[in-house]
Amino acid sequence: MPEVEVRLVDVVKKFGDQVAVDRISLDVREGEFFSLLGPSGCGKTTTLRMIGGFEAPTSGRIELQGQDVTWLPPFKRNVNTVFQNYALFPHLSIYENVAFGLRRKGVKNSDIKGRVSDMLDLVELPGYETRKPTQISGGQAQRVALARALINRPAVLLLDEPLGALDLKLRKQMQVELKRIQQEVGITFIYVTHDQEEAMTMSDRIAVMNRGHYEQLGDPESLYERPATRFVAGFLGISNLLPANISGVDGSYAAATLTDDTTVRVPRALVDGQTRVNVGVRPEKIRLSKPAADTQTGHNRLTGVIRDASYMGVSTQYQVEARGGVLMVYEQNVERATRAELWARGDEVQMTWSPDHSFVVPIEGDEAITDTSGTGKPAIPSRA
Repeated sequence: MPEVEVRLVDVVKKFGDQVAVDRISLDVREGEFFSLLGPSGCGKTTTLRMIGGFEAPTSGRIELQGQDVTWLPPFKRNVNTVFQNYALFPHLSIYENVAFGLRRKGVKNSDIKGRVSDMLDLVELPGYETRKPTQISGGQAQRVALARALINRPAVLLLDEPLGALDLKLRKQMQVELKRIQQEVGITFIYVTHDQEEAMTMSDRIAVMNRGHYEQLGDPESLYERPATRFVAGFLGISNLLPANISGVDGSYAAATLTDDTTVRVPRALVDGQTRVNVGVRPEKIRLSKPAADTQTGHNRLTGVIRDASYMGVSTQYQVEARGGVLMVYEQNVERATRAELWARGDEVQMTWSPDHSFVVPIEGDEAITDTSGTGKPAIPSRA
């Protein structure tokens, strides 16, 4: 098991009466790509700034490589930060921007040249030494900022939404590049983002944050396939959530009775003694067929009517009205040869999915189990 590189213990940050971070405790392991994911105002950037020393916690402890750094200023912590605006020096060349940290440390010119050259090779910008920041693209500026932050070999690199200013295509390219660079240098990255695709593409583990704390922490697959709360289920993609009562168990599965008295099965281990739950299923896990056409035993089944179909190229997004509400279904278009073969509004369909593709999240607060039969309200799909 890798050593713990960063440890937060009951960390609280208040701005006046407002609690921005609420008793967070977590360990970030040596050499991992760790993301803090959540919507604006959830406390992720404040948490990052406290790790970097730019904000002092109201209470709690922050450790770096086993040392208590809670009250140390940023320049006494072995961390560097890459911000969204990159903060490059516009009057300096790319070479001097990258060399800046080495010069402050008094490194010899002969050593600086080789290290800057190696770092520009790492970020795939050899030959850019004499250019100014105004003479390069946004993606290249992001790479320069990364090279400048990495050249001193910090124990931890903090990244505060560094891809936010880039266009979609470049963002996707840089996601792959950032992961490659992190794996090559082997330095712990702590990454802040509100973009779930970014976090899932790059991260070894993710803490999904909401209202000053994290609701679930785990690897991308676990968070997506087995979300623990309604918020996580909705923030990481789209989920169909079906209010239900647990009505029995059968071997490895539990029976869940929906509001229209249909029974579906879910993995028994996920129920954990609960009696009132939301049964969840992701839109791409559901298969559509003509009513009663899919006779595969053991699958969960619901019938419904196509109310909307949105052709999206690779897939088609359907809204299917069932007795208990409206479900979202994604179907890959490879399964149908022409657009004319797609399901159309008004078609009666059967929705089936494996019980193993179901997950369970608790009914929260005063959330009621109500029968929405016949209302046609799209109240079931959950998206943060």
